[in-house]
Amino acid sequence: MLIDIITLFPKMFKGPFDESIVKKAQEKKLVEINIHNLRKWAIDKRGTVDDRPYGGGKGMLLRPEPIDAALRHLKIKNQRSKIKITNKNSKIILLSPVGKLFNQKRAQKMAKFKWMTLICGHYEGIDYRVHQHLVDEVVSIGDYILTGGEIPAMVLTNSIIRLIPGVLEPEATELESFSPTSFVLSGMDKIDHVGSFVKGQNLLEYPQYTRPENFKGHKVPEILLSGNHQEIEKWRQKKALSRTRKLRPDLLRR
Repeated sequence: MLIDIITLFPKMFKGPFDESIVKKAQEKKLVEINIHNLRKWAIDKRGTVDDRPYGGGKGMLLRPEPIDAALRHLKIKNQRSKIKITNKNSKIILLSPVGKLFNQKRAQKMAKFKWMTLICGHYEGIDYRVHQHLVDEVVSIGDYILTGGEIPAMVLTNSIIRLIPGVLEPEATELESFSPTSFVLSGMDKIDHVGSFVKGQNLLEYPQYTRPENFKGHKVPEILLSGNHQEIEKWRQKKALSRTRKLRPDLLRR
C-alpha cells in the first residue's frame, strides 16, 4: 500500500511512523508512507496556503489551489510507480471533524486499497470546494476538536496498516474489539463471521490475564486455569457480552 499525507507540519509524523509495527511494515515493504508539506504548492514565494473566510469570521481557511496542485502532482507521480492504481483501489480522504465517523469496519475496507491520500485540515477549516470536488471522502475520528488533522491521519494510518496482510499474524486481528468473530453461545446455532453473538453487532474484547496468578490478592479467574477450552470459550463469550453491555451499550443498540 502507498500512503501519501499532505500536511502543514510534516515533522509531527517522525516519531509515530518510526517505531513499532508501522516501522516494521515499512521495512517489509508492505507499506510506503510519504509525507508532503503543503507549502510546497503555495500560491506565492511567501508560502501562502490560507486566507480569510468570505462573509467574515475568525481564523483562516486553507485555500483550494495548493491542495488541488498537490493532488495533481501526486497523481502524476504515482501513475509512474510500480503500483497499478485505479479509481477503485485508491481513495483521497480529508480529515475533518465534520466527516463520517471512522471505525473498525471502515479501517478494514481501507486496508484493501492500493493508494490512499490523507489531507490534514488545519486552522478554522478548509474551503468547502475541497470537500465537494477534490476528495472522495471526509472522515472524523471522533466528536471532539483537535488543532489539526495530523493526529487523525496518524490514527487512520496506524489502524489501517496493522490490517494489511503480512503486517501481523492473522490471529492478532481476528479476536479483538470491534472486529468480526465467530463465537458460539450455548443453545444457539453457530453465527457466521458477523462480529458478535447478535447478528450485525460488534462486541468489546473479553478480559485477558497473564502471570502472576495472584496479584496483591487479585486472582486470575479459575476457569482460565482449568485447561477446559470449551468452557473457557463460553466464559469469554459471556464476558465480552457483559463488558459491552456495561461499557458500550450503544454497540448493542446498533
